[in-house]
Amino acid sequence: MIVRHTVAGPEDAPVLILSNSLGATLEMWDPQAEALAERFRLVRYDTRGHGGSDVPPGPYSIADVGGDVVDLLDRLGVERAHFAGLSLGGMTGMWLGFNAPERIERLVLLCTSPLLGPPQGWADRAATVRERGTQAIVDATLDRWLTDDFRTEHPNTVQWLRAMFEGVEDEGYANCCSVVEHMDLTDGLPRIAAPTLVIAGAQDPATPPEHAERIADAIPDARVEVLDPGAHLVNVERPDDVTRLIVEHLED
Repeated sequence: MIVRHTVAGPEDAPVLILSNSLGATLEMWDPQAEALAERFRLVRYDTRGHGGSDVPPGPYSIADVGGDVVDLLDRLGVERAHFAGLSLGGMTGMWLGFNAPERIERLVLLCTSPLLGPPQGWADRAATVRERGTQAIVDATLDRWLTDDFRTEHPNTVQWLRAMFEGVEDEGYANCCSVVEHMDLTDGLPRIAAPTLVIAGAQDPATPPEHAERIADAIPDARVEVLDPGAHLVNVERPDDVTRLIVEHLED
């Protein structure tokens, strides 16, 4: 299993892994990468089925995508790392937090959920993409990813994200829908010992702030920050604030 990844920043700095949303690639973290690489050994990667990573036969499970991170850490010779993930990336972080706690130093979970139903909705989305391609759902996805005002004011960013989403292989996207369809991380959250920050977007229609509150209520000593305005890809819409919150949490 080849996982496309990039490494930047000082070799002796603490390692920070960034994990992408469903339908995005490691480039979604471009707004944070330069600043974070000044302080951390920054590792970005494409979730399986996305970007330059392999698209193995599916369906995939949360254990598959989490295990890919453990394998990547092993290949890089990294014993412990900070981990920040958005949406599917945040789900991956939660799974790692209670299945591989010895590998995770601190967690930042952005616009995510431990249980995101209904399952049939994810099965239907996968079927649509297999039949008609990611182009069939790109407009609805961008509506969730960014607020109306931001889309109007930043057309170049919208086009960048559209191209990124449409570039994801249809089968890879559909297989990752199965991760969310069958996932329930709720019972594992109380076992997460890593200091955890949960970031939500006030206008996120996919994972509204109540999902962040549910996570923080279950993880010991976790806290929530809600960014307003902000939709699902809050790191793109509020880049400086997200960078600041990540740095403050990891260096606290």
